[in-house]
Amino acid sequence: MIGAVDIGGTKIAAGIVDDAGKVLAKMETPTEAARAYTDGLRHIVRMLREAARQANTEVSGIGIGSTGWVYPLTGEFGDVDFLPGWKDCNPVNDLAREFGARVALENDGDAAALGEASWGAGKGKSRLVYVTVGTGIGGGIILDGHLYRGADRAHPEVGHHVIDASGPPCTCGFRGCWEALATGPAMAAWFHAKAKAVDPQAKALTAKEIFQCAEEGQALAREAVMREAYYLGLGLANLINLFVPERIVMGGSIMKSMRLEDIRNVIAQGCRFVPYEQTELALASLGEDANLIGAAQVWYHRFAKTAAGVS
Repeated sequence: MIGAVDIGGTKIAAGIVDDAGKVLAKMETPTEAARAYTDGLRHIVRMLREAARQANTEVSGIGIGSTGWVYPLTGEFGDVDFLPGWKDCNPVNDLAREFGARVALENDGDAAALGEASWGAGKGKSRLVYVTVGTGIGGGIILDGHLYRGADRAHPEVGHHVIDASGPPCTCGFRGCWEALATGPAMAAWFHAKAKAVDPQAKALTAKEIFQCAEEGQALAREAVMREAYYLGLGLANLINLFVPERIVMGGSIMKSMRLEDIRNVIAQGCRFVPYEQTELALASLGEDANLIGAAQVWYHRFAKTAAGVS
């Protein structure tokens, strides 16, 4: 029974996951309540203990997935925007000491990739790219069964490759990154700017509301959805040209409303020098608990690789 911890910009979740990837119990707390590292650690310990009590088990290991810059092999946090007080802190060491168990940490994009590769839509694929599209774009890459790491064991930021150098500014410093063009907020910003040009009193809509309007036949909303498909397709075409994976697994709130066929049509326009037809597109299958399940697979990946199926 693995303790799983998912650290995100809105909430921190902790739970117990069994060796089949099933969440047995879970709890959540707002990230705002964990700005100070000591507070965050206290909440995580409390939630893990309560989840273990609910599942009537003991924690035999802990996996952590966190957004932002983390050092998976040392267990330290780097410069994470929404948790600046955590920089240089080491939850791996602290939780290992608290629970007397081995602890592993990964970026949440890598954690989700591991979860989908072992228990989800990427199972059985040794060359896999996972992409999540919501308020940001993140992901993880598995090549020949190995989690890809860059220099200094760094996590690749797939959301920050440039799609349009004249596009909107991105938080990374460039303009026109994939994340600046194809996320929910980017879609909503484009729609609102177009709507205001026609009606200065136009109400700002969320991406979810735009998808609903498109379903009802609203012309501008439908244009926004097709624009989203175009930019998602461009980014995926770049990943296919670079890695030619067997499967790309797509997760996140935006993908709940997108048609994969629209995205495939874009990919087909720009991948003629690689066998892009061999790259399958699939929706993530682990559901609302995907981040917790991925966090548990972080532990298996590090300490029980034969069980995880990837290394």
